[in-house]
Amino acid sequence: MPPPSGLADLDLTEILTRVGNEAAREFGKGEVASYIPALKRVPPRKFGIAVCTVDGDEYVYGDAEDAFAIQSISKVLTLAMALGDVGANLWTRVGREPSGNAFNSLVQLEQENGIPRNPFINAGALVVTDTVAAHNRAPKQSLLNWARTLSGNRHVRFDREVAKSESETGDRNRAIAYFLKTHGNLRCPVEQVLDVYFHQCALAMSSLDLARAFLPLANRGYMLGVSGAVMPPRRVKRINSLMMTSGVYDGAGNFAYRVGIPCKSGVGGGIAGVIPGVLSICVWSPELDEIGNSQVGTKALELFTTKTRLSVF
Repeated sequence: MPPPSGLADLDLTEILTRVGNEAAREFGKGEVASYIPALKRVPPRKFGIAVCTVDGDEYVYGDAEDAFAIQSISKVLTLAMALGDVGANLWTRVGREPSGNAFNSLVQLEQENGIPRNPFINAGALVVTDTVAAHNRAPKQSLLNWARTLSGNRHVRFDREVAKSESETGDRNRAIAYFLKTHGNLRCPVEQVLDVYFHQCALAMSSLDLARAFLPLANRGYMLGVSGAVMPPRRVKRINSLMMTSGVYDGAGNFAYRVGIPCKSGVGGGIAGVIPGVLSICVWSPELDEIGNSQVGTKALELFTTKTRLSVF
């Protein structure tokens, strides 16, 4: 197991309170995602922070135990599953470079002959989901079981309303999926892949659930209280590096400059991240900036890494 994290001199309860109070000044500067009707109805001033340390301590602030649709944060969970299923063979079908384009862009996919730039843009995530669907007899249940295992919460569920809303407004994802299919980069039936994808985006988890679920990525693959790693350190390294370069849509450079840790965001307003060897953290606030990352959440993470002097740099 990794050595203790060295957080003894930090009062994380007090730091989270200060971070929460200061970050709340960002309310009103962003907009709740409106293109998915079920997300538009989420109260915009919700705000939660959860931290789990590799020493076994947990800290929460605000609405940290309220469940929300995790959206693209789920791409980390399915990526871990796919790498467990096929290993490095996944990289013959999806790249590992930042895209520089919108997360749902078709332009780059066409230019690069159906090979998505990375697994966190929608095209790449659909290839990852296709891999999970091809290697699991009941892929939605397998994903749900994986999320429950990592979070330690057997009540994690799919938000059926959000999944339905995703499907009803998912024409662009359908276009991406069919384009992948024409290039032979989708093996399962398109509608099966989309059904799994819409449900993974509709996973309902809290900030605390996600901080717990991401802890193995901070802890060399180990869950607390579980003997043996749930994923090998090599896979942890790969996933963290991809979150650092591609985890926050096309805002990775500025995000790294401000926050300085690997993170994955979602348009539900969540951002989950890790400081390797130290802790995992998740923030949630539904108002988004112009790129699609949580306005308040990004500020909270910037304040947290500044006040704790913890980052990967």
